[in-house]
Amino acid sequence: MVRALIGGLLGGLSMFITGFIFWGTPLSALALSRTDEQASANLQAAMAQALTPTGTGVYVIPDPATAQGTILYGKGPVAQIFYNEGGFPVMDSGALIGGLILSLVVGVVIALALRFVTTGFADRARATILFALGAVLWLHIGQAVFNHAPWGYILYLAFSDFVALALAGLIAAKLMETNAEAAVADPGAFH
Repeated sequence: MVRALIGGLLGGLSMFITGFIFWGTPLSALALSRTDEQASANLQAAMAQALTPTGTGVYVIPDPATAQGTILYGKGPVAQIFYNEGGFPVMDSGALIGGLILSLVVGVVIALALRFVTTGFADRARATILFALGAVLWLHIGQAVFNHAPWGYILYLAFSDFVALALAGLIAAKLMETNAEAAVADPGAFH
C-alpha cells in the first residue's frame, strides 16, 4: 500500500509537470487559434454586452433550442463559449495549487486501481496505456466527433492528457513492482 501511495503521488506530480509543459509554455500555441488585438477586444466587448446579464456559464452560439436558433446554427458560424464574466489572472496561483492537488489525487486513484492488477509491471503498464488511451478517445476525441470541436486543439489536448495519464500510471506501476516481480521479469537482475 505504501508503494502504491508513493507511486501515485509521484505519478500525480508527473501529471502536473506534463500539463505545465504542454499548456504553460509556448508549446500550447500548437493547440490554440489566435486573433489580432482589435478583433479580440471587439469579441470581448460583445461577450460582455451579450453574456454578462446571464452570467458565467457555457454557451452554445447560436442557441439551437429555438427554431430560429436551429436555422442559424445550421448556417454557421457557431461557437461554444466557456464564459467567465469576472476574469482571472493568466497564471492564477489558486488554479495552479488546485491543479497540483487534483493531479496528486488522480495519481493516487490511478495507483490504487493498478493495485488490483497484481500480476506485475508489464500487466500494470498495459492496463495503464489502454485505460489512458480509452479515456482520451472517449473524453476528448469524442468532442470532435460529437460536437464538431476543432480537431487541432482536440488532438493536442488528447495527446497531452494521454502522455500525462500514461506517465502517472507507469511511474506508479514501476514503484509498486516488488523485488520478486522484478526477478521474474528479469531473472539475471539480482545476481
